[in-house]
Amino acid sequence: MLLTISESWQSLDLIEKIYWSIAIPFSFIFVIQIILTFFGGDIDEIEADGDSDVSVEGDTGIEFQFITLKNLVAFFTIFGWAGIASLDGGLGISKTVIISTLSGLVMMTIMASIVYFMGKLTDSGTLNLNNAIGKTGSVYLTIPAKRSGLGKVQIKVQGLQTLDAMTDYEEDIKTGGVVDVIEILNNEILVVKPSGK
Repeated sequence: MLLTISESWQSLDLIEKIYWSIAIPFSFIFVIQIILTFFGGDIDEIEADGDSDVSVEGDTGIEFQFITLKNLVAFFTIFGWAGIASLDGGLGISKTVIISTLSGLVMMTIMASIVYFMGKLTDSGTLNLNNAIGKTGSVYLTIPAKRSGLGKVQIKVQGLQTLDAMTDYEEDIKTGGVVDVIEILNNEILVVKPSGK
């Protein structure tokens, strides 16, 4: 078998040997990379230095990263196999190089786009009270009339929350009452009214 492989290798042109030399090892690395990604061994994006608090507070998702280790491995994998396929199809060297390069760049773009858009799917976890406007909740602690004090409301905003609330209504809104959120005061207190009034 080794003799057959050796004979096959010797019969290849130099350009074919180059493409095979790129395709085989990078395919192997690509497969290992995929396996590690699925089983939690992915450490490509770890950054050892910098202020982690600033990174977390200003987190806006993953930036579009075109040149990364993963993308380069994908480029050379597709570059190698596209080149081999082009040469087997009878194309000349210049067309083969153009097709394999474009194929590799397309693969890099696809992988970078996937990582970028998956990063945009993350939720910051910060409660945005403006999401409560127009929602209906239940009074947890009586809300005094005419903004004379604070009560509490249980409402579904990014999960079930118990939040401070006031009302402009003429009467206290008792525990168990149903209310609608009409505005947010000082970015931390719900202003509510009895539901349907």
